[in-house]
Amino acid sequence: MKNKKNKELAVCGFEAVKALEKNNFEMIQRLYFTADRAPLFGGLCKKLAAKKVPYNLVQDGKELEKLCGSVHHQGVVAMIPQPEITPLTNTIVNGWIERGESALLMDRVGNANNLGAIIRSAAFFGMKNIIIPVDEAQSSITTSSYRVAQGGMEKVNMFSVSSISHLLSDVKDKILCFGTDVRGKMPISEIAPLCKKEKKPCIIVMGNEEHGISDEVRENCQYLVTIPTKMQNMESLNVAQAAAIILYEVSK
Repeated sequence: MKNKKNKELAVCGFEAVKALEKNNFEMIQRLYFTADRAPLFGGLCKKLAAKKVPYNLVQDGKELEKLCGSVHHQGVVAMIPQPEITPLTNTIVNGWIERGESALLMDRVGNANNLGAIIRSAAFFGMKNIIIPVDEAQSSITTSSYRVAQGGMEKVNMFSVSSISHLLSDVKDKILCFGTDVRGKMPISEIAPLCKKEKKPCIIVMGNEEHGISDEVRENCQYLVTIPTKMQNMESLNVAQAAAIILYEVSK
């Protein structure tokens, strides 16, 4: 939940707040927790007190629900500045190419929980670069995505692009571009061997939950990949599930 007036974002959920404590507690501007969670955040409260950052014991979960707009707060809410997503530049992309870093690109993945789950999988499998388009149909960093990421948000770098098609066109000679598509001819098991053979990193495009990748984006992908299945009556997986499987294959 965003506080537009104060330009804040509520981060809720035990693992998400613990990840903030471990990796970037300086971001926390206010902390709220229930009595049963108090013993688990004693160390964080000491750090916040030293910086004169307020922390508060609340009477019940309803207060936390008002703060974060979710019943899934798990007894703790931290308010942080609204995260700013870095615009992707040629300098950043060139750095990926030099270091052999790949990226996961969202093509209008609209559900915040799906985005959070994808970020969690990306962090787990070591895919640290996530690209999202500047598009109303694309979910961004929200309270829900932060919570579902279970600490993964602290392990990835988020970038934005104004046009996915332009990005893919610009990098096609330097980075291998794979679009996920149920009509794809290449199984996902071939992504890693091809990158190794070509000695290039890759960008993997995950599509919208209902429509998949757009026609324009599809045309700018060098390869269309799919997850093979023996079940003819099951065309596709949830985008977050598909991303986890693909990331596992790429990590090999």
